[in-house]
Amino acid sequence: MSRPDYPLNDKVVAALETNPYLARKNLRFEASEGRITLRGVVRSYFQKQMAQEALRVVDGIEEICNELEVAVR
Repeated sequence: MSRPDYPLNDKVVAALETNPYLARKNLRFEASEGRITLRGVVRSYFQKQMAQEALRVVDGIEEICNELEVAVR
């Protein structure tokens, strides 16, 4: 995922979609100058952490603001 012509938004989507612990449909994000803000609802604190960890390895991300909510049913 380190191709320079691969936009940051596409890298984030790819990282979230390929993580087996996450349901991408429940996640939203905003990207601005290397800062990613995650929003949405996940089912556990583990999923919240996995979303953040999935983005930690993406080139071009300097800061991750994890605003995901955990809705335990």
